[in-house]
Formats: sequence, structure tokens, C-alpha cells
Amino acid sequence: MEFKYEALDQAGKAQSGMVSAATQDGAIAALQRKGLTITAITGSQNQGLLGSLSTMTFFGRVSSRDLVILSRQIATLFEAQVSALRVFRLLAEQAGKPYLQQVLTEISDDLQGGNSISKSLSKHPKVFSDFYVNMVRSGEESGKLDQTFLFLADYIDRSFELASKARNALVYPAFIMLTFIAVMVLMLTVVIPKIGQILTDSGQELPFLTKVVLGISHFFTDYGIFILIGLIVGGFFTYRYAQTSAGRLALSHLKLSVPYIGALYQKLYLVRIADNMHVMLTSGISAVRALEITAAVVDNEVYEGIIKEAVEGVKGGSAMSQVFARYPREMPAILVQMLQIGEETGELGSILDRLAKFYRREVNSAVDTLVSLIEPALIVSLAVGVGFLLASVLLPIYNTVGNL
Repeated sequence: MEFKYEALDQAGKAQSGMVSAATQDGAIAALQRKGLTITAITGSQNQGLLGSLSTMTFFGRVSSRDLVILSRQIATLFEAQVSALRVFRLLAEQAGKPYLQQVLTEISDDLQGGNSISKSLSKHPKVFSDFYVNMVRSGEESGKLDQTFLFLADYIDRSFELASKARNALVYPAFIMLTFIAVMVLMLTVVIPKIGQILTDSGQELPFLTKVVLGISHFFTDYGIFILIGLIVGGFFTYRYAQTSAGRLALSHLKLSVPYIGALYQKLYLVRIADNMHVMLTSGISAVRALEITAAVVDNEVYEGIIKEAVEGVKGGSAMSQVFARYPREMPAILVQMLQIGEETGELGSILDRLAKFYRREVNSAVDTLVSLIEPALIVSLAVGVGFLLASVLLPIYNTVGNL
């Protein structure tokens, strides 16, 4: 936001102008660091809407794609020997989203106040994860910040691309099935009752298939409102349950137990674990800290519990592979064996990189296979549903015509 100020300098001379800051307190702090005594400060009117929007949840978010671009820009500027404060000032001026501009401005103010980059980033956990902050801290300690931000950009890009591919593979079939269900419900509640009345008035004996469809139609028309209320109430309580620890654990187990889909989720989590660990270990972060951060970002309660147990095991002197070997269902034998080799040879980072690439290929292959199977399965399902409905209507009409 832009703030208009009036102030006195150290010689007592009056000054006025505009200053950019995320908040009024930030603007005051920035002016005081310049040795000015503020007599008046007001927010610019044309920034009111943007300031309000940036605090709203919908507008107050930074996508993975934004973070990839930001990380690459930071790395490029560091390679050009631009100071950290100047880097974030430049990026704040160029940011297209109000919320991102606010975050970068606050980071710039913190840097100007003497904070490190990692400490400044840690104040914005909605944008920069614990993993991101620890990687930057490692880059500060090693003096390789430009390489660190390139690592982060590549990592986030890989994760985003993999998750997007898996998610997009399920969007099309989900849309088709929801549309089909909506059409079937509309037919059963609006069209079939009228046709059923005509068939009943004809006085003929209706086929069994027609009776079944009419029974389903009567059920939806008589109890549809109760079904809708039940679905809404059930969905609400299911959502509330999913927010609890027990609910998250149950949902995590469910994701891994669904046939075929569970195997896909397992490979996604293994990619995330191996990739996280590889990036952090090769950046000089200790194995214990790398495991702790991975547990926080794996996004599955089952794997989080296994990794936390590995943290305690490593602290107690056990090998990470020994802990993972206790969970053959979640941790495949090939992964455990490769980790054991890496621990014995001191090449754990490179082994994890190979595992990440291996499981990434497995995920891509599984998604491609899933997509190729879904289309014919959808066609068959839709054909059976439509055929069932048409047969229930045409059979009595055919019988009536045959009796004439």
C-alpha cells in the first residue's frame, strides 16, 4: 500500500511524500529507520480496495506456479550479485498479485531491519513452507543461495506437475459421472413419472424391468428431499470428522486402500518423501531435520507417523531403512533395500534422487494407464445405464403394439 506522510528530519526540516509498505506500522518503521519524526500519515485512497482484497482468504494465496516463478527470479537476481534487500524490493514492485506484493514488501522491511532471509520468510508460513524456509537457511549457511532457490524452483515445479497430472486424470471422469447422475435423477423424477402414468393407465401387465424403474422413480419423487437433506448433513459431518486427527488418519488409510487408486497415491507419497529427502540432504541439512520436515509436508497421516517413528529411530542410533522395513505395505522392499545401500555407502542423497525419479516414472505410467482404462469403462457404464432406462420404457410399448 501507498502511504502519504508528513515528517521532520533530524535538522527539524519538514518533509512530505509517499512511502510503500504492507501496513501502516511497516510504513512508520521504514520512515523511522531513515531518521524521520512522523507528524502525520494516512493510507492512499486508491489502495483501499487492494488492501482489503489482499486480506481475504480467496485473494490471499500464492499458487505453486507463482512460487516457482518467484524462486527462479530470486535465483537469477542473486546470480547477478544483487543485494537481498534490493532483490525483494524489485520483486515487490513487479508482483502482479496484491497479496504477494504485501508479503514481499514485509520481507523487504524485515531484511532492512536486520533479519536474515530465512527468518523473514518464516513469518509467512502460508506462502513459504517449513521445507522452503529450512532450505533457504541451509543456503545462507553454505553461501549458495542462488543454487538453493534454483533447487527449490525445480522441486516445486516437479511436485506441482506430478500432482496436477494425477489430479487432472480424475477430473474428466468425475465430471462425466456427475453429469450422468444428474441426468438420470432428472429423468427419474421428471420424465419417468409421466411415462409411468401413461403405461399404468393402459392397464397392461408391466414387465419386471419397468416395475423396477418405476419403483426407483417413485422412491426419488417421494423421498428425494429427505435424500438431499441426508446427503447434505452427512457431507457436513464427514467434513467435520475429516478435520479431526482420527478423521485424517481414517482418510489417509482409505486413500491407500482403494484398489489401483491406492497404489497411485502410494507412489505419489513415495516420490514426495524421496524428493524432499534428496533435496535437503544434498543441501547439507541433517538427516533428522530432513525427516522432521518431510513428515510435516508429506500430507498423509499414515506416512507422517512412519517418518516420525524413523526420526526417533535415527535419534536412537537406528538406521532409517530399519524403521521403514517394519512397514512392508507402505514402504516397498526395493525402497528399503536402496536406502540401506545408500546408508552403507554414504550416498543416501543420490540414492534418494534415483528413487524419486523411479517412482515419478511409475506415477506417470500409472496415470497414463488409468486414463486409458477410464474412457472405455465410462462408455460401458453409460451405455448400460441408458440401455436399462430405455428398455424399461420401450418394453411395455413394444408389448402394447404387439397385442394390437
